[in-house]
Formats: sequence, structure tokens, C-alpha cells
Amino acid sequence: MINFMTLNMIMLILIMMLLIITTLLISKKSITDMQKISPFECGFNPMSPKRLPFSSHFFMMAIVFLIFDVEIIIILPNIISMKFVNFKFWISMTMMFMLIILMGLYYEWYKGLLNWTN
Repeated sequence: MINFMTLNMIMLILIMMLLIITTLLISKKSITDMQKISPFECGFNPMSPKRLPFSSHFFMMAIVFLIFDVEIIIILPNIISMKFVNFKFWISMTMMFMLIILMGLYYEWYKGLLNWTN
């Protein structure tokens, strides 16, 4: 006679096998769909005969985003270090860093990099 624990284990294994087979049958992918299996690179069709013109404005906006993102990463530890250094030194360094950030923002605004349309 099979004990109760062995019977539960067999039932659990059968249920797991049934679930695995069911998910494999449901998630069967269609091989005939050419759009889904073709490579996709940033919205460009890789099979096109020539490269399409790419707006340099998207590139410039990405560079501006990265610059300000790195500056925020530099600012955050500055806030934490406030209680470990001299307050006057901390204020002077923070103000100097913020001045550099604001000068960069003014330069980008002056050159028109922040305008979406020309």
C-alpha cells in the first residue's frame, strides 16, 4: 500500500507536468510571422538599401540628458557629506558646482539646444 505522502508527491508531479505541457502548447510561436522574427534596430529597417537621415536634434537632446544625469549623480553624495565636512567649505563647493551647472544650462539655452524646433 502506498502511503499518503508518496501519493501527494505523485499528484504534485503530475500537476506540474500538466502545467508545463499546457504552457508549452499555449505559447507556441508562429514561425510564418516574418515581422516578428526580423531584427529591429532603433526603428530603422535593416533591409533598406540606404540609411535614412537621422535628426541630430535627438542626439543633442540625449547628450544634454546624459550630462545633467551625471551631474545629479555627483550632487547626491554632496548632500550626504554635509555633516562630515566644514559647513563653509561645503557651501562654497556646492555653490561653485551649482554655478557650473547653471552656466552650462545657460550656454545650452543660448545656443538653442533646448528648443525642440528651429
